[in-house]
Amino acid sequence: MVLVALALFLPACGNSDDDDDASGDTTSTTAGTTSPTGATTKLTGVPGVTDTEIRFAAFGTNSNNPLGTCVLDCYVDGINAYFAWRNSEGGLDGRKLVVGTKLDDELSKNQQRAKEIVSANDTFGAFSATQVPSGWGDFAAANTPLWTWSIHPTEMTGRNSIFGYTPVLCTTCTGRTGAYVAKLAGAKKVGSLGYGVSENSKQCAQANSRSIQRYGAQVGGVTVGYTNDSLAFGLPNGIGPEVSAMKRAGVDFILACIDLNGMKTLAQELQRQGMQNVVLLHPNTYDQAFVKNAGQLFEGDYVGVGFRPFEADPSGSSLAEYQKWMEQTGKEQKEIAMIGWLNADLAYQGLKAAGPQLDRAKVIDATNKLTAFTGGGLTAPVNWTIGHQPRTDGTPPGNAQQYECLALVQIKGGQFQVVGDTKAPWHCWPGNNGDWSEPHNMNFE
Repeated sequence: MVLVALALFLPACGNSDDDDDASGDTTSTTAGTTSPTGATTKLTGVPGVTDTEIRFAAFGTNSNNPLGTCVLDCYVDGINAYFAWRNSEGGLDGRKLVVGTKLDDELSKNQQRAKEIVSANDTFGAFSATQVPSGWGDFAAANTPLWTWSIHPTEMTGRNSIFGYTPVLCTTCTGRTGAYVAKLAGAKKVGSLGYGVSENSKQCAQANSRSIQRYGAQVGGVTVGYTNDSLAFGLPNGIGPEVSAMKRAGVDFILACIDLNGMKTLAQELQRQGMQNVVLLHPNTYDQAFVKNAGQLFEGDYVGVGFRPFEADPSGSSLAEYQKWMEQTGKEQKEIAMIGWLNADLAYQGLKAAGPQLDRAKVIDATNKLTAFTGGGLTAPVNWTIGHQPRTDGTPPGNAQQYECLALVQIKGGQFQVVGDTKAPWHCWPGNNGDWSEPHNMNFE
């Protein structure tokens, strides 16, 4: 069975101990940018570590990707760009950071590739961007650090050696982001869509409907008009009947937990049925080339972004470094490349925090003590002391991060434009309070 990987529209943020209501525009964090000394400390018996290098493996999906998008190669582009930046500063304690092994899991061989890496025991840790994470448990069992594309919360939950670019997400929890964007769009009747083959997508569609039911009255009387969490992946028979049902229900805004190709099929059918004014909120369409090639198809739609958008003001963040080093290494800026960059930064911060006498256990422990990781202002803060368990729903929510945040862009003229303040691109609510309130525009450093 193909498991569809979806970047779910859920909050991914920092420390839950602070009762502030996010009233400030800029929040500094403990991400850390101090350069290492360059003086090599002698280490023996640490896999992947020599006097000159710290070697990592990367594995994930290249071939047989059902979405047809660039995953592993583009992900590693971001890792390598980050390592090039840090290596230009002298590396870590005089050692260069290197991806020495890259393995394609061909969609169905993730566990096989994981076992190859773990049994070889010649790399310090690994990075993984995959559609089917069947091998992540092997890294957890070996207590070997693994940094991941964190769209598979089930495989991450409770595993303290597996780190994403977000904490573990709650796929069943309600959230304020969908209701907020519905308000921005001036919507009154919402449709919610998801794939039946993907549990993440199915739960996302259900959670979106419950979120509108919970917060709709506070955003102008928005109600749920249609929910379908059983769409066939790839929409092989189109989506005509579902769009017709939404048209009869008066749907004017759609929250969809489906991939970018599905969103294109949906938008085309809406246009065919004279519903081109219906606004879509996309969870997986932050792809500049894809949107540009679609012409006017997505005009006016909103796209959720899980990191500081490329179109935001880079001031006070490492976005300019990302853009510089992607260009220096000759690689294209893509969403999945940014995920690789963020994973690499978390690995670097954990290595640095572990001190010169590092080993795997010390790095895992040090990373799990980071209380406000932002990747240099590229994400809302993540508290890794609680990041391996999803939050729970309710008022107040349990195990909550400090903020529930969303970065948002709108498609205008075939391009993305930041919604709100480009210098404070995050729309945030207090994480320890599930009540409705207007979000605050925030910036993290």
